[in-house]
Amino acid sequence: MKKNTSEKLINLLGVAAGNAILALAVVAFIVPAGIPMGGATGLGIAGNHFWGIRTSIIVFSLNSILLIIAWFILGKGFVKKTLLSTFIYPLFLELLQKIPGITTMTDNILLSAIFGGLLVGVSMGIVVRVGGSTGGTDIIALIANKKTSLSVGVTVYMVDFVVLGIQASFSDMEQILYGIILTLLATVVIDKVVPNGKVSMQVMIISREYKKIQEKILQDIEAGVTLFHIQTGYSGEEQKGVMCVIPRHKLFALKEMVCETDPFAFLTINQINEVNGQGFTRERIAYEELKKERI
Repeated sequence: MKKNTSEKLINLLGVAAGNAILALAVVAFIVPAGIPMGGATGLGIAGNHFWGIRTSIIVFSLNSILLIIAWFILGKGFVKKTLLSTFIYPLFLELLQKIPGITTMTDNILLSAIFGGLLVGVSMGIVVRVGGSTGGTDIIALIANKKTSLSVGVTVYMVDFVVLGIQASFSDMEQILYGIILTLLATVVIDKVVPNGKVSMQVMIISREYKKIQEKILQDIEAGVTLFHIQTGYSGEEQKGVMCVIPRHKLFALKEMVCETDPFAFLTINQINEVNGQGFTRERIAYEELKKERI
């Protein structure tokens, strides 16, 4: 129980740290240099320019719509972590803006683009890795990653370039070019912090609660399961192990589920570079259909 609580605390701290780093990138480098940026903030800036609507209102409205969609696709646990980001990100922005000299760290727009891109990539990668989101358009990236083979970084790259294209109509060419550099750097860093969506994870679980874990993987995680017979080395006890191969973005949910089902479960996790078969290169049979086939 203590272990589970500490893991949740670490995840919340990860969300907080990611938002703090993102706010630092915006306050210290992106806004002072006038570099166009992607995401919900970039859309807010564009909306403010074209229609005079406050940037914060546009960002809040967009985040609210995406959170509702995420509730149904990514789950309520994800939405809870994103709600945290929704409130603490503006708080970090306000606090950091009050630090003397933070907006004048450099007057070199290239340095601002480089450090801004690195910090944006690190911030989003940290938050996504612990199963949360900084909100905004990276929710679109996570949904695309769940439904397709596109990585989080590539989808963020695509969405941000659309947003940059919108801002191109009122930004000078040099600022746009530096905005592209920032976006490319952020994309590369995200895919370093959060492994590419095409990479899959092989998880082997040894637990006396293997039946419950098997059913939850099939029903909740929506992944295939293989059972194998084992014999424990210390007591010679006959047991069954559970093995599954899942996309990287489902690993966090799987580990949480196993920990809640059996805190004493033994897990080994390996990264694999290619998977072929049902659920990966061919459409997976739904859990309900699988149960009908068994009957």
